[in-house]
Amino acid sequence: MAHQPWPPWRLAQPKDRPVTFFAHSPEPSRPPPPDPNDALWELGFRPFYLLASAFSALSIGLWALQFAGWLGRPYLQGPLWHAHEMLFGFALAVVVGFLLTAGRNWSNRPTLSGWPLAALAALWLAGRVLVLTPFGYAAAIVNVAFPFAAAIALAIPFIAARNRRNYFFIALLLLMSAAVLGIHLAQLGVVQLPGWAGVALALDVMLFIMAVMGGRVIPMFTNNGVPGAQATRHPLLEKVALGSVLLLLLADVVQLAGLWLAALAGICAVAHLARWSLWRPWKTGRTPLVWVLQVAYFWIPVHLVLRALAAAGWVAPSLATHALTVGAIGGLIIGMMTRTARGHTGRPLQADSSDVSCYVLILLAAIVRVFVPLVAPVWIIQATLGSAALWSAGFALYTVRYWSVLTKPRIDGPAG
Repeated sequence: MAHQPWPPWRLAQPKDRPVTFFAHSPEPSRPPPPDPNDALWELGFRPFYLLASAFSALSIGLWALQFAGWLGRPYLQGPLWHAHEMLFGFALAVVVGFLLTAGRNWSNRPTLSGWPLAALAALWLAGRVLVLTPFGYAAAIVNVAFPFAAAIALAIPFIAARNRRNYFFIALLLLMSAAVLGIHLAQLGVVQLPGWAGVALALDVMLFIMAVMGGRVIPMFTNNGVPGAQATRHPLLEKVALGSVLLLLLADVVQLAGLWLAALAGICAVAHLARWSLWRPWKTGRTPLVWVLQVAYFWIPVHLVLRALAAAGWVAPSLATHALTVGAIGGLIIGMMTRTARGHTGRPLQADSSDVSCYVLILLAAIVRVFVPLVAPVWIIQATLGSAALWSAGFALYTVRYWSVLTKPRIDGPAG
């Protein structure tokens, strides 16, 4: 395969081979019929979407049980457990499932399936259980091992295909492994690190992943799903938007604070808002599979504006964090999970009423969690509980709706 230039966010030129994200790769002319009992382990999106959505719906309840003292004294507790599990449990599982699925098409090579995929899922599940026990070192080893193992699983097909354009995803998974290692080493008292430094690094990595993937797929999906939308990208703006996220990550590494951080976050917000406006979001209102991604991406500049205000001391930092985690991460995840589940199981790329209900519930969860405390800080507890209920309902609905979709073979015959 020809060398593909760096950086990973470069715009495709007409001479480039088109990138297909979700189409099924070529199969033999007469493939054997898939075994219904093995459908769950055909591709990474199947087990990890189910596990992530079910866990996301349940985790809020587990957090409440921790606060009530009904889980004894687990290794990770309270807000740190909540942040750890939302990032390294829920969000990372979806990212890994997506990358193992899309990576097969990007590299034209097989990715994990069968028992190796089941083993990776079991490793993820063990991490979720161990953080609720007193066994800190075991929890640390397993949670560090999951993104590291996923990076290796992704590196094998990418390197074999010389798919250099996507090597940076391997590096980002390794960064996630380093971030969770930092959290556990600090929690175990092995090293002295600033509080929540690993969480901040992981949030920046997730922001960069969403910015890169959003720039790749949202304009394409907009043009494919909305005739005449004419969503575009500008090369210089792409570099500024993505480069500013990397600078923000570096700023967190060196513990930049105050007005300098506020200025950097403000510049980043303007770049991402300008980038988003080129995707013509106002033309997507009648296409739920597209508008959910557009609305979710809008939460990125909202997060960055709130982060700038928090750095200046004008709002609580948690508002910026939840704009990113509930609004952007939650919205993009629910949108991509419905779309890829439909596409890779041979179903029409058209949202039904259950899908739209999921989108609305997650969007409302973000609005309630961010804007109610912003307007009325005394309602923070009510806003948190209301947002948690909406979030859990959205992902519980996805789990119920897509259980049979993800555990049964494709409806059009081939494996996948």
